[in-house]
Amino acid sequence: MKLKYFPRKTVMIFLLLLIPVYLCAQTVSPAVEFENLLNTDVVTYAQACRFILEAAEIFVTSDPEEAFRYAADRGWLRKNIGSQTRAQLNHISCLLTHSFDIKGGLLYSITKSPRYAYRELKYINVIQGRVDATMFVSGERLIFYVNRLLGRRHVEITILEN
Repeated sequence: MKLKYFPRKTVMIFLLLLIPVYLCAQTVSPAVEFENLLNTDVVTYAQACRFILEAAEIFVTSDPEEAFRYAADRGWLRKNIGSQTRAQLNHISCLLTHSFDIKGGLLYSITKSPRYAYRELKYINVIQGRVDATMFVSGERLIFYVNRLLGRRHVEITILEN
């Protein structure tokens, strides 16, 4: 079947130009994602994995479930944790220490447990103030912890370069 009104090349060019427009409409800008995370009272493990893994430059994806599977497959989260479960600070601490390759003290090095990951982040002053290891993590706190670790990484790189 031939098109009578439009030449075939014109239709093909139109369709090729339409694909990027469609793809752009499907993605959310990083600023909107960041703002959504800031306004989240309690993040899920999937949301936390996506944000932490991308910030640590380990795994970049737009799908939080895929980021969760990536972390779970590596044993960075306990097996009984679901992707849509509200994130607790001790498990987020474990994810942060693995993602940012924090060696930790003796007990963390041996066990790699959430309890000692939490204690390690308290010790190096990433987690500050009066907090409990089992408290739920807000988006704002998650951003704060990641920011502290990124700042720490920047300082280490600067020291090594000089």
